[in-house]
Amino acid sequence: MPADQPMSPRTRLAAALREMNEVAVAARADDAVLLRAAETVENLVAGVGPALREGRLARPQPDLSRGAHQLFPTSPVIGEMNPLSPPVVIETVLVGDGEVLPGSGVLPLGEDAVPGGGALSEIRGRANFGFRYEGPPTCVHGGVIAETFDEVMGMANLAAARGGMTGTLTVRYRRPTPLLTDLVVVARCLGQEGRKIRAWAALYHGEVLTAEAEAVFIEFPQAMFAAVAEANHNGAGRGGEGGTDRESAS
Repeated sequence: MPADQPMSPRTRLAAALREMNEVAVAARADDAVLLRAAETVENLVAGVGPALREGRLARPQPDLSRGAHQLFPTSPVIGEMNPLSPPVVIETVLVGDGEVLPGSGVLPLGEDAVPGGGALSEIRGRANFGFRYEGPPTCVHGGVIAETFDEVMGMANLAAARGGMTGTLTVRYRRPTPLLTDLVVVARCLGQEGRKIRAWAALYHGEVLTAEAEAVFIEFPQAMFAAVAEANHNGAGRGGEGGTDRESAS
């Protein structure tokens, strides 16, 4: 979000809750202070709780015209409206065919990487993970890194007009990724064979590659997304009824 653009009420609430999450995880405070904070939060939740019983706010649909960082405003990774997200701030850029990024042996597929060939579309993001994302002491949790890769590779596929759902995700952790540090994440769509879309992503601390990932996504038409969402909605609270089979990709 541009610095001169005011936050929406929901985005402002999410930002405040992120700060409270950090307090809950890492603040040096005595029990009396934490108890007062807990009581304050409990009272706030009690005050807005009735709104939850009125039904969920409709999830905003992806809008490529608004910029990559606003594609999924409620995402737990990039969403400005989700207090669980850092958020990772992403943008779409074009890069020359065959460029190899520092520390990586991955060579994109060039003409097969985007419809019509030519320049590659790539997602680049900035991230800084606080204490609430800690795994090993002072390091980002490996599951958080995997989740971030999954999200940015999905965004890279959308930027290449190849939307799909994750089939397999393989992560290689090269070095520990530090907390409270500015990081760069990069993702590219590498190509498509049948319904299988291949993607790659990497996480950098400066010029150092700390982790990278490869994934196969399964092309998923919009009508199928709608059918899954409807089935999940109808089966909510029923022990997971209404699942879908994603294993028949060819």
